[in-house]
Amino acid sequence: MDPISKTLERAGIVPVIKLDNPERDAVPLAKALCAGGLPVAEVTFRAPGAETAIRRMKEACPDMLVGAGTVTSREQIDLALEAGSQFIVCPGLDPDLVLCCQEKSVPVYPGCTTASEYHAALKLGLELIKFFPAEQSGGLPKIKALAAPFPQFRVMPTGGITLSNLEEYLSCPVVAACGGSYMTAAPLIETGSWAEITRLCRESREIVKKVRGA
Repeated sequence: MDPISKTLERAGIVPVIKLDNPERDAVPLAKALCAGGLPVAEVTFRAPGAETAIRRMKEACPDMLVGAGTVTSREQIDLALEAGSQFIVCPGLDPDLVLCCQEKSVPVYPGCTTASEYHAALKLGLELIKFFPAEQSGGLPKIKALAAPFPQFRVMPTGGITLSNLEEYLSCPVVAACGGSYMTAAPLIETGSWAEITRLCRESREIVKKVRGA
C-alpha cells in the first residue's frame, strides 16, 4: 500500500467529520483529535465549507493527515486538493472519480460492498477500499465472504462502527482501519465538548493497541 494508506492502517480508526460551522469548529476539533492520539480526519462534503474545514485543520495541525469524504464529483476533488486534502473517500465506486484521483496521484478509497464493485475496483488497481455502509451491508460476515474471492483487498469499514464493535472489526485480518463518527458526533461538536472527543479518541486508540499491539 502507499504511505498514506499505511498511515491510516496504523491509526486503526479514522474519525469521519461533518462540520456545519468550520470557521468555529475546525481548529479546536483538530486539536482535540490530535490530543487523543488520532491525528487523522476524513472531512465529508455532506456539509458546505468542507474545503474550509480541511484548510483550517491543516493550518492548525500541519502534521495531521486530513482527507475529504463523501466526494461525488471532480469539482469536489479539485476543491479538496486545493485545500490540502491528502486522500479522497467516495461513498460509491465511480470509475471516473477513481481515474481522476489516480491522474492527480492522490489515494482514493471508493465505497464497495458487492462482488461486482470489488471486481471493478480490482480492474482499477486499487488495494484499499471503503466498505460502506458497513453494518447495513452485512458487516463482518460479508466482508469475510468477499475476501475469499478477492484476497487482494484490505478494507476500511465505515457506517455503524462504534466503540462496542470496533475491536471485533479490527480483529478481522482484511480490515486495515475503520471509519467512525461516534467521537465526532454532532452534539459533541455543537457543545464544544473537546475534552470528551479527546477521551473517545484515546479509548479508541487503546482498542487499536489491544488488537494490534501498536
